[in-house]
Amino acid sequence: MLYQIMDGTVSAGGVPILSHINFEIRGTEKIAVAGKNGAGKTTLLRLLAGEISLDRDDKRNGPGIMASRRLTVGMMRQQPFGDTSCTVEEELLKGCPGREIPGKNGTGLSGSAIFSEWDRERFDYEREYDILFTGFGFSKEDKKKKLSEFSGGEQTKIALIRLLLEKPDILLLDEPTNHLDLETVQWLEEYLRQYDKAVVMVSHDRFFLDRTADVVYEVAGGKLTRYVGNYSAYREQKRKQLSLQKKAYESQQEELERLNSVVERFKHKPTKASFARAKKKAMERMNRVEKPEEDDIHIFTGELTPLIIGSKWVFESEHLKIGYDRALLEITMRIRRGQKIGILGPNGSGKTTFLKTVAGFLPPLDGEMSVGVNITMGYFDQLSAQVTSEKTVADHFHDLFPALTEKEARSILGAYLFGGRVAQRSVSSLSGGEKARLVLAELLQSRPNFLVLDEPTNHMDIQAKETLESAFRAYTGTLLFVSHDRYFLSEVADSLLIFENQSVMYYPFGYAHYLERKRKSEGEGGLAAQMKAEEQALIADMRAVPKAERHRLKEISAEDAYIDWRLRLISEKMIPAGAQAGELYAAMEAMKQEWLVSEDFWSGKRWEKEPEYTELCRRYEEMAAVWHELCLEWYAVWSGEENE
Repeated sequence: MLYQIMDGTVSAGGVPILSHINFEIRGTEKIAVAGKNGAGKTTLLRLLAGEISLDRDDKRNGPGIMASRRLTVGMMRQQPFGDTSCTVEEELLKGCPGREIPGKNGTGLSGSAIFSEWDRERFDYEREYDILFTGFGFSKEDKKKKLSEFSGGEQTKIALIRLLLEKPDILLLDEPTNHLDLETVQWLEEYLRQYDKAVVMVSHDRFFLDRTADVVYEVAGGKLTRYVGNYSAYREQKRKQLSLQKKAYESQQEELERLNSVVERFKHKPTKASFARAKKKAMERMNRVEKPEEDDIHIFTGELTPLIIGSKWVFESEHLKIGYDRALLEITMRIRRGQKIGILGPNGSGKTTFLKTVAGFLPPLDGEMSVGVNITMGYFDQLSAQVTSEKTVADHFHDLFPALTEKEARSILGAYLFGGRVAQRSVSSLSGGEKARLVLAELLQSRPNFLVLDEPTNHMDIQAKETLESAFRAYTGTLLFVSHDRYFLSEVADSLLIFENQSVMYYPFGYAHYLERKRKSEGEGGLAAQMKAEEQALIADMRAVPKAERHRLKEISAEDAYIDWRLRLISEKMIPAGAQAGELYAAMEAMKQEWLVSEDFWSGKRWEKEPEYTELCRRYEEMAAVWHELCLEWYAVWSGEENE
């Protein structure tokens, strides 16, 4: 056990925040801390960092906190740098080994071995520094800039680099993905997975937690509960646990009610009084199942069906140019009824412009577009959520849907987490995320058959996001949306539009499938490098086909994805076969040249290694034939001639 908290309590102003908690870090675990805002997640991090201490508790056995050895703990600070006048390099090299070498100033340690050791440590430190600095998106020239020249977000990234360079035994991260672009977040995920020390992190980025955490501690009601697995595994375990506890509680309540009725029925009858007393004692001895706290997430299980089904083709475009004063890109595509398409791409690539054009808020610069017959559209962006009203949430919603009874309206609002007292608050008093959730609830209740959404879950907490995810999964209409929330994207989208380099690619599967395919395709570069030049030239010739028109989607159909998979399997056999054939050929040539320059050859003697050479020739021809057959198979699959 690396670190352990036993029966610990933390209070503020006499009010317990964490009450009699147990927490442990085993080895190099990557631990996520989950819970609602204000539950005590940051308090736990501050306790681990040593910024606050456990309350005194005379009833607790032991000190409350134990560690296997003296540990270093590193945590990001709200004000990362006290002095911003120094350069990045000066700041980050402060912790570099070898800046002051022992023995240099008469400390009694000297010798080439000492210098070698410190040089090696400094080399490793500076190499790691370079990897981290460029990994977080900075250029090498940025090292010479003063900290004051960077924005607040960039300074946060530099502070995180400094913390990672320190390599503490326990690394504490509070919202580490804030201010990071997607590419840098993905890089950090990979880095943390390989980090050889323990990590404890708080983050609202569920996809990040899924990719990095192997343990989750939930903070709720001042208590900590440990779950083994990533975020998705924790949520599934929590749902099952709540379901079982709810059934056990309801079953016990029924049994208690039955026993109580028996006691009430027979307690005044002399012949049955002892029987009634026995039943009452049985009730008192029963271990009570606690009533489960309701999970602040509603999961939609039925279908949310549009009022009108609409035509098969929801949206079509031909040579559609989108933009403001100039065309950002040109698109020819069709959207089929029932598709749920997520849109990916860097800022400025045209994602929002495309949504506004589809919704009719921006006119096309050129080309044609049309919406299908009987298509009813619902549109949402951040401006949509700027709703103001002094009406209560319940009255505001009921006025929009007067055909609903008050009970029905409250039930629907409750499903979108506007139950109880929240429904009695004024609309204007809601937070930005709550207003967005209310508007989305109104959109889904109005049941259009085509929803166009731009960043629908911005500024929402995890509970709200998971509720809306289940609602959009239950929605049977067509969905076209932009989101930077990768977890939301992976849960809702069944296909993707990828905006990059002034063009759009259609991907027919979900986000997780896309990431896996992308990872594998990037890894193939290593395999390709092993191929000989002539093998690479052969494949390059096979791929030298005319490019499609730029405005047409670079569509990857299910059939194409299958073909890519087949090509990968063949390539995995073809590359080593080609390499082996090349090695055999090289060995043959070396043996032949050795014979041709020998005295035995010029004197006309018999070649003693001829049988060995003949065997090499046979093996080469055999392996070359295998490689040739694989090349033909590869070409047949690639060109579509396989089944002709």
